[in-house]
Amino acid sequence: MSAIIDAAFARTRVVVMVLAFLLSFGTVAYVQIPKEAAPEVPIPVIYVITTLEGISPEDAERLLIEPLETELASITGVEEMSATARQGSASVTLEFDAGFDSDEALDSVREAVDRAREDLPEDATEPSVNEVNTALFPILTAILSGPVPERTLNQLATELQDRLEALPGVLEVDIGGARDELLEVLIDPTVFETYNISFEELIGQIQRNNRLIAAGAIETGAGRIVLKVPGLIEDIDDVMELPVKVRDGTVVSFSEVATIRRTFEDPSGFARIDGQPALALEIKKRVGANIIATVENAKRVIDESTRDWPESVRVDYMQDQSEYVRDILSDLEANVIAAVLLVMIVVIWALGWRPGLLVGLAIPGAFLTGVGALWAMGETMNIVVLFSLIMVVGMLVDGAIVTVELADRKLQEGLAPPAAYAAAAKRMAWPIIASTVTTLSVFFPLLFWTGTVGEFMRFLPITVILTLSASLAMALVFIPVLGGVIGRAQPQSAAAKRLLHESEAGDPRRAGGWTGRYAQVVQWAVVRPWAVLGFALALLIGSFASYAEYGRGVIFFPEVEPDFMQVTVRARDNFSIHEQ
Repeated sequence: MSAIIDAAFARTRVVVMVLAFLLSFGTVAYVQIPKEAAPEVPIPVIYVITTLEGISPEDAERLLIEPLETELASITGVEEMSATARQGSASVTLEFDAGFDSDEALDSVREAVDRAREDLPEDATEPSVNEVNTALFPILTAILSGPVPERTLNQLATELQDRLEALPGVLEVDIGGARDELLEVLIDPTVFETYNISFEELIGQIQRNNRLIAAGAIETGAGRIVLKVPGLIEDIDDVMELPVKVRDGTVVSFSEVATIRRTFEDPSGFARIDGQPALALEIKKRVGANIIATVENAKRVIDESTRDWPESVRVDYMQDQSEYVRDILSDLEANVIAAVLLVMIVVIWALGWRPGLLVGLAIPGAFLTGVGALWAMGETMNIVVLFSLIMVVGMLVDGAIVTVELADRKLQEGLAPPAAYAAAAKRMAWPIIASTVTTLSVFFPLLFWTGTVGEFMRFLPITVILTLSASLAMALVFIPVLGGVIGRAQPQSAAAKRLLHESEAGDPRRAGGWTGRYAQVVQWAVVRPWAVLGFALALLIGSFASYAEYGRGVIFFPEVEPDFMQVTVRARDNFSIHEQ
């Protein structure tokens, strides 16, 4: 270690430039690093859903669940499989081992579902395979509401959806509460009797004329041309012009036997804000995108879009995750600034303003270096990282305080600043390294924490290890080299010189003040080791006993006040959706 310290002091300018680079790089990383509320953790749960209109729970278990369970049971890595049958639908949930390969698991589930599809009823919907992914949770919900026609509100929401999905940080935008449009056919039975047309003929005619037919390909010397017969219905006119029947050279078209109008499917629910109909746009960000920047861009696009909207349409925002992340970042900045100021005040009071400046620089230096390393590793700034940074604030200055304090003593002995700080760094190198490694050894095993909780909490040991390692470099290299440049011997009073002499060469018990009383307590404890050991054991046992008696148990996260409340009212009778 002495060789590294000597090399650093021999290249003072290079070390100062490296420190400036780390501070600058860390500042850029702190601004650019993707920020999110919770870490994006792969949850080992995949579920399959299929529906069949009108089927009872008993029949759903026999006709829908059993074929799916038979095929899904052959998938390896499944820890638990559960199924639920409901009126009109069925679902199967698969819980995999923690640390699973989500892509491989999804492929295996889809293959099993494809095999089971042959055994499902023909009228059953195509089974959908879904994974539980925290990255797909909405980061912002925009509510569109106002006294406008439903079709107008749907059109505004669809246009806004397209603009939002064009943003680089947005993965997708789901519209909640919108009803799908459809064509409603009104048939006059008298007309049907006149033309001798049945309902089956009419429905079959529509189905046969709403198909995309591949007509093969033509190989030519210039290339290969793919042919197709366009037969898809695209608008109302296509339906109205469909021939229904040909008799004696006369063509009966659809418009002559039926009336068609645009409408919506029957509602399954209603959304209201202040009594007005509403639609919800749930915005989801891409993996690794900056949640604060993504929400700001989304709000900017929404504000630009609303300029051309009717004045009666308003936009409300709900569940804005960026505000939560921004509040945590503000708390972190306040804690860092407060820690730097308090440390500098204490050290300036004890050693002077120059040592205080050097020790205070160790905190932002270690912080920004750790954040820069996280950014380079492709990690994000989330609640676990922020908690880890706040937790290690008090640990980052220990080594720097020891080095600077010993260097200050060397300066009082008459050594030049470079020699004093180099000697202090060499003398305290291994004690500081041992202290830091002891702390790191507590967090190192957490890197191998398995399960979903381990994936969630892995940011804790990574952040602590990076920042404490950076603080070690600050205490032994950067701060001593910088101290050799700006360090100066501080003038001392007679009392301070007497205290230093008693501490170094005399009897510390005669130093007086808090130092003298502390030395007397230590001397009393040294001559009574068994009493001190007994007191320590009693304190340890008493702590466990007190927790067993008065402890309130263990929870993963503390309970906090909710940001919003949801009220659910259930009716006893089977009300229609309009009555509800």
